[in-house]
Amino acid sequence: MTLPPYIQVRPDGILLAVQLQPRAAKNEICGLHGNELRVRVTAPPVDEAANDALLRFLADTFDCPRSCIELMHGHTSRHKRIKLTGVSPETVIQAVSRSTSAR
Repeated sequence: MTLPPYIQVRPDGILLAVQLQPRAAKNEICGLHGNELRVRVTAPPVDEAANDALLRFLADTFDCPRSCIELMHGHTSRHKRIKLTGVSPETVIQAVSRSTSAR
């Protein structure tokens, strides 16, 4: 199976490439933007609020505990790298597909 460009499989988990848009009307996955998964959250980019909202939203979307998701790079940037442990690439692909088709 060929993986989408926003997923990298590593020995310690999955690395997601995400472009975050804070202060959106609702939390949602919008699809691809280049080689990144575009995600919108309602939280503002102040005091880590948008990053926290992103990680909580992804945990809900991928049906995994928040402790399995870690922001690796991009704390102050729109371009982020998120590490997922205990989640398969297939689970991520299915959840993204469900989210984008429901729009």
